[in-house]
Amino acid sequence: MMQTLKVKLGTSSEDSKALLETMHQFNAACNFVAEKAHEMHTANKIKLQPFVYHEIRERFGLSAQMTVRAISKACEAYKRDKSIKPAFDPEGAMIYDQRIMTWKSLDMVSLLTLKGRIKVPVMICDYHAHRLDRIRGQADLILDKGIFYLCVVVDVPEPSKIEPKGVIGVDLGIKNIAVDSTGEVFSGEKIESARVKMQNLRSDLQSCGTKSAKRHLKKLSGREARFKRDVNHCISKKLVMKAKDTSSLIALEDLKGIRERATVKKSQRHRHSSWSFGQLRQFVDYKAALAGVGVVYIDPAYTSQECPICHHTSKSNRPTRDEFACVCCGFSGPADAIAATNIAARVAVNLPIVARFFAQPQATPFRAW
Repeated sequence: MMQTLKVKLGTSSEDSKALLETMHQFNAACNFVAEKAHEMHTANKIKLQPFVYHEIRERFGLSAQMTVRAISKACEAYKRDKSIKPAFDPEGAMIYDQRIMTWKSLDMVSLLTLKGRIKVPVMICDYHAHRLDRIRGQADLILDKGIFYLCVVVDVPEPSKIEPKGVIGVDLGIKNIAVDSTGEVFSGEKIESARVKMQNLRSDLQSCGTKSAKRHLKKLSGREARFKRDVNHCISKKLVMKAKDTSSLIALEDLKGIRERATVKKSQRHRHSSWSFGQLRQFVDYKAALAGVGVVYIDPAYTSQECPICHHTSKSNRPTRDEFACVCCGFSGPADAIAATNIAARVAVNLPIVARFFAQPQATPFRAW
């Protein structure tokens, strides 16, 4: 399993200046390549290289390998959408590979700049220290609030999958971020209160418009996203540990495209658009892989309208958002918990098939139903 670690560089003022200058020239070269690619209507870096290579070397002063990496970055960006010309920020990520980056030890890295090689100490924690000996391929140099970081790709060995004996279904939502089939509820109240608080504060500061207000706005940048990220990390960790302790699979809803399918009131649009279910899914995926837990995705259609007892499915079974009451057999309970139960039941019926799938050396997650 490939995992990306963000490690901090302990750069001096001279090193920072050299890296910043190199980063600016690298992204300027990417913009030049993107313009040429858009003009020629090609994202083929081999075809494009003869037209831009020598001019990049002369105009931007990049080394041979830096030039190759700039061409590759621009082509990859243009390949995603050929209808527009990509634009690169002067302080966008710079790609380093094994020819222009050398690890001298776990706490020291050599990076090529326009002024030659520099040795930069790496600030590593215990979590990083046990993984940096498995570095693979290239790394991205990024600048975040004046501090340089390396986003390093490491190869983390995956344990063998646990033989599943049960299923934990998880219903995802906005009011309740996640509710599992055991009845545990991960409420979204803290995220919503933080979102409203930050939104009101940003609105007040923007209307104020003073220098102090602008400094405060800059300081607030990213705080809400970091808070959501921390909450999703905590939820995904609890779900995976529960599944591992009970030798269970995790069954999640496949919510891809839900923003396009669902319509919400104008007052709810911001809350709906900031729903970070994709990030939670990503965290569950990689934590489950590291723990040997299988993950299954199912179609979420009617999971919140189906009765788990008589299987009668109707909109009338949901008189309110939080309440489920079957109009056929009278069974009732919390709507999100019942949806999670239905998700688990749909997978449990096919558990022997899913278990055989995870017993094979195939990529996860498993997608069915």
